[in-house]
Amino acid sequence: MPNRYEREQADLPRVVIVGGGFGGVRAAHALRHAPVRVTVLDRNNHHVFQPLLYQVATADLSPADISAPIRGMLRDQRNVETLMAEVTGVDVNARQVIARDEFEGREFTVPYDYLILATGAGPSYFGHDEWAGDAPGLKSLTDATAIRRRILLAFEAAELEQDADVRRAWMTFVIVGGGPTGVELAAAIAELSRRALIDDFRHIDPSLARILLVEAAPRLLNAFPESLARDAERDLKRLGVEIRTGQAVQEVDDEGVVIAGERIAAKTVLWAAGVTASPAGRWLGAETDRAGRVLAQPDLSVPGHPEIMVLGDTAHLEQNGKLLPGVAPVAMQQGTYAGRRVLKLLRGQQAKPFRYVDKGNLAIIGRRSAIADFGWLRLHGFVAFVVWAVVHIFYLINFRNRLLVMTQWVWAYLTAQRGARLITQPEPTSVGQPDGARAPIR
Repeated sequence: MPNRYEREQADLPRVVIVGGGFGGVRAAHALRHAPVRVTVLDRNNHHVFQPLLYQVATADLSPADISAPIRGMLRDQRNVETLMAEVTGVDVNARQVIARDEFEGREFTVPYDYLILATGAGPSYFGHDEWAGDAPGLKSLTDATAIRRRILLAFEAAELEQDADVRRAWMTFVIVGGGPTGVELAAAIAELSRRALIDDFRHIDPSLARILLVEAAPRLLNAFPESLARDAERDLKRLGVEIRTGQAVQEVDDEGVVIAGERIAAKTVLWAAGVTASPAGRWLGAETDRAGRVLAQPDLSVPGHPEIMVLGDTAHLEQNGKLLPGVAPVAMQQGTYAGRRVLKLLRGQQAKPFRYVDKGNLAIIGRRSAIADFGWLRLHGFVAFVVWAVVHIFYLINFRNRLLVMTQWVWAYLTAQRGARLITQPEPTSVGQPDGARAPIR
């Protein structure tokens, strides 16, 4: 017998949102007063503030500081149901999303009148997927806690190691990719080794750790003006980070990397060099770019299917001749637009093309410096760091997270200590995740 929710929603148009990230949640919020039944599907039960994942990975913050249950975020929105399930496909002719219940392993379908795909992206190894186990990327809380474990265990292993060459390998950290994630990871690991851990060990000097940042392009931070990228590079070097630009990684294995023909022994290699979209394009049978992003119409719809929209890392959309970047502000604005477009379609109206309003670009280099590009204003140093902190606190999920993160940051700034330096046991291997992604002791 249908329950009260099912009876109330039975005759309403169905909007299915796949993905509980920035775009998906914003789309759901935009429909909070709409006469529709909204179903949010995600394989995780939580929303993550991805710009701060690197701080979980480097023991600055705990996972709960930057995440919140999707159900809790949408609990007051009575027209929304949340289902924790893995989407495996879309039947565009029958207008059904195909999903799998991972608890019982059964497959089921969810019908839709409108479909919003905000399925995100994963690391791209540029045709070398075999590197994933030895060089994990940073896209989820699971990734972040696995990387944190790798980093902290590397110092523990070095403390026990008697062979000098092996000890150096344990204390060598290679970060592949010189975008914001790579830069922030490198700076955070440098500060962890040179400040937070400096007095914790008796047989090694953590400040002697080698942090190597590798970028195949001629410079770091290609999305930023060259002058700010140079400022960031100087800050990284002051923290002790070794930078190699214009050099591609040729090989990755469990003993290190080969860069421009040189073999570097390193027990910890982290990947921040590129992304590949989810399988959404294959589900739809739509045309995609080389990274798997669906070539979207200006109103975010899929060609031939005005009832389907793609957002964020799932969508290839150009503005002023340039591809919109896969960053949180783009996904958030597209999520709000998608929800409002559904409302217009319900009224028989056409929506204007999506236009991204670029409010600036930020990247942090350690705990005292950052760079900020607002187009009309460029900042570097402590002032940019304060701007970065204020913006990230503002966009955090709720008041609890804002208070926790602000408290942690103040404590870390004053004491150089990190309170999340816990080494937890790896979780059992999950579907689609390399075994080596959680086990740094080789």
